[in-house]
Amino acid sequence: MPIPEDVTGEEIDKDVRQELLSLPKGLAEDVSKNLVMVARLIDEDPEGAYAYSKIALRLASRVAAVREAAGFAAYANQKYSEALAEFRAARRMTGSVDLWPVMADCERGLGRPEKALEMAGAPEVHKLDKAGQVEMRLVAAGARRDMDQLDAAIVTLQSPELASNTVQPWTARLRYAYADALLAAGREDEAREWFAKAVESDKDGSTDASDRLAEMDGVEFVDAFVEDEDDSDVVDADTDADSEIADEASVADEVDVDDEDDDIEDDEDDDEPVAEPTAAVEAKDDDKDDDKN
Repeated sequence: MPIPEDVTGEEIDKDVRQELLSLPKGLAEDVSKNLVMVARLIDEDPEGAYAYSKIALRLASRVAAVREAAGFAAYANQKYSEALAEFRAARRMTGSVDLWPVMADCERGLGRPEKALEMAGAPEVHKLDKAGQVEMRLVAAGARRDMDQLDAAIVTLQSPELASNTVQPWTARLRYAYADALLAAGREDEAREWFAKAVESDKDGSTDASDRLAEMDGVEFVDAFVEDEDDSDVVDADTDADSEIADEASVADEVDVDDEDDDIEDDEDDDEPVAEPTAAVEAKDDDKDDDKN
């Protein structure tokens, strides 16, 4: 697949670049460029990101960063079985537990929420940093909801991180998940409160909390482009109406002129005797009238 000219491969994280040092220089450059494309496209074009990840994987399957990138690209395309296999391979290579939450979420995607909950209670969770632990809590709550255990999902999300007034990178998503669970349980007033809190903490628009809050408040957003189209329709309608009026006026003027001509002809023929019209004459007059019309 083509690589844009502005991609040099130097854009990747320094830790990943360090991993690629085990490869020949030319190969390392090709792999790094493909990894850059995966990161660039994964949100807006998951299929494109997946295609680039397969190239990188073919070039350097023994590099943990490549396996991890392939896993995330597969995950973004809902290829959960493939993603889980890549994440497991990357974990074996590095010994890191950082991928534990997303691996558990793959189990959810494969329809195994019980397995995800089992992973949420595993010793590996205690080795995660704070962000990883919050992510694991979100996955566990999702698994509870998969099993129709709404009350348990709500309790799972109740934590010091949720109650904290300090905004962290995970705060908006945690509050959003809590609000959504409350709404699913029919606790609308509480849900509205937490959607509002999610909006306050969502500085980068990582959730659609503002839309959900507006929906609960009965606020409808009108597309400005649609309004412009409507206005254009009104203008076109007015233009058509003006055109019709002008056409009618023109026809009226023509009728007046014809009437005046008829009057003149009538005046000139007043002194002459008028014969009774025959059927043929009447038909000819009708044809003339039809031609005029």
